[in-house]
Parts: sequence; C-alpha cells; structure tokens
Amino acid sequence: MKHKTFISLSLFVAIVLFACSKNSHTVSQKEALSEEQTAANNGAGATQISGVGFYATTGECDYVTQGAAYAIRMTGDLQGCLYAFIDEYECSPSGTYREEGREYFVGTYNGQTGTFWTTYKFEAKYEGCSENGAPLGAEIFGRCQHPIVEGSGTGVFNGISGQLNFKDDIEAGNFPYRGQLRF
Repeated sequence: MKHKTFISLSLFVAIVLFACSKNSHTVSQKEALSEEQTAANNGAGATQISGVGFYATTGECDYVTQGAAYAIRMTGDLQGCLYAFIDEYECSPSGTYREEGREYFVGTYNGQTGTFWTTYKFEAKYEGCSENGAPLGAEIFGRCQHPIVEGSGTGVFNGISGQLNFKDDIEAGNFPYRGQLRF
C-alpha cells in the first residue's frame, strides 16, 4: 500500500513539475519577445546621441541678439548653440526650482547644418530661493528633458523628432546630454 501511494505521489509531482516548467518556459518566451518588441519599437529608426553642454561665454553664442535668457554651447554629436527662452519658473522655500520654456538649437550634426526647437522642463535643487522665485546660491543637483518640437527642424534636422535629456554635472560645471533623434 505504501508503495502505491509513493508511486502515485511521485507521478503527481512529476506531472505538476512538468506542467509548471512548460508554462514558465512559455511565459518566459512571451516576456522575452515582448521586451524585444518594446526595445525595437522604442529604438525603431532612432539615432542615439550624446555630448556635453557648457554655458556659452562671450563670443561663443550671441544669446542677447537671439532674445534668449542664456545659451548652452553644445559639443559632441550636436555642435552649436542652444538658446533658452524661459516661459515660467518657480522656487519653493526649500530650494526646489522648476523652470519651463523653449529652446532653439543652431548648429551641426555630422558636419551638416540645421536648426530645431525644443520645449523643456528643468528641475533642480538650490541652496535657496530669492523673493522673486529665482534660485539662490549654488545648485545641488539638476536635470531636464527637452522634447523636440515636431516640424520645427530645418537643414539636416528637417523632419526630426526625438528628445534630449540633460543631467547637470555640478562638480565639472557642465551639462552631459543623451538623446534619441528620429530623422
């Protein structure tokens, strides 16, 4: 009797293990396929770019003539000037700063000239805030997202879409960026 029970239990366990391993294998294949498709869709036709931005010094980017608040000199895959037009900003008593606006890039990609517009959202932490809502003191950290305005590109950027993402390097005093461009 014990022998029959042992065989029955062993057979039951074997069936359960086989069924579970088959289902988990099927799920794993489906998950892997789904992840591959998502990655392919997200990167479909996108060109990865990167580089570093710096506050433009006198003579590098004439932001005053452009009517911009400031300019970033872009190096890396994008070479040129990124002119910033601040639309709104706020700073909380804790030093949390938020800014939104538009930017106009004038420069080159792979040696070909062109322009495009972005919208942007900048978030940072500063030592404090002034009474008018501007940041006060040193920046502690900051980052921003810059979606490219579709239909705004000229030259090499004609028909471009995509996004640039910056993360401020406080110690180096620059703005490394990464992004995806779709031509």
